[in-house]
Amino acid sequence: MILRSSSFSRRMMDRGALIVFEGCDHSGKTTQCKRLVELLEQKRIPVQQFRFPDRTTAIGQMINSYLSNKQDIEDHAVHLLFSANRWELVPKMKVLLEAGTTLIVDRYAYSGVSFTAAKEGFSIDWCKQPDCGLPRPDLVLYLNLRPDAAAKRGNFGNERYEQTDFQAKVMKNFHLLKESYWKEIDADKTEDDLAAELGEIVLNCIPTVRERPIEKLWCKEEG
Repeated sequence: MILRSSSFSRRMMDRGALIVFEGCDHSGKTTQCKRLVELLEQKRIPVQQFRFPDRTTAIGQMINSYLSNKQDIEDHAVHLLFSANRWELVPKMKVLLEAGTTLIVDRYAYSGVSFTAAKEGFSIDWCKQPDCGLPRPDLVLYLNLRPDAAAKRGNFGNERYEQTDFQAKVMKNFHLLKESYWKEIDADKTEDDLAAELGEIVLNCIPTVRERPIEKLWCKEEG
């Protein structure tokens, strides 16, 4: 009876996985996030989706006005707004992870760095600083799609950063940010084939992180 109680307590402490989708605009991230959440729900794995920027918050609404070209914001300031938008959801994310819920996140700090560093006068090191200490993902799924291929997909060009030349610079920055916990996936395939490939990777990842602590992003020990 004591052993059974101990085993139950251990299971209760198992945490969820933090899984992030990254890639240039229109690479299929949002669609594949939705497909993955549906898969995990079918498998009865606790899951919740996040999307950055979260345009429902006060900060997110400012970002939305900027991205939709309704408002101009100085480049340093808007970078800090994107970071603040992530930080304001960290407490909720940690509670969910520690309760055993896997989080599927559509964009994260890597997008913030890659997009701002694609602008004139910004270094990757400077762009990283506001996000130092965020929960570090257990897995980053980088959907690799050439900007010219992405431009052929629906609604490309509706928002501020959706120009192929700029997206090419963003792609180069993503490649500079790769870490050992990244998986680069060729996104130039059918939605179903891509969903099957991603689902297999994620289902293999989730059990491996249950007893690991939540690490911090871009801290000194990570280099």
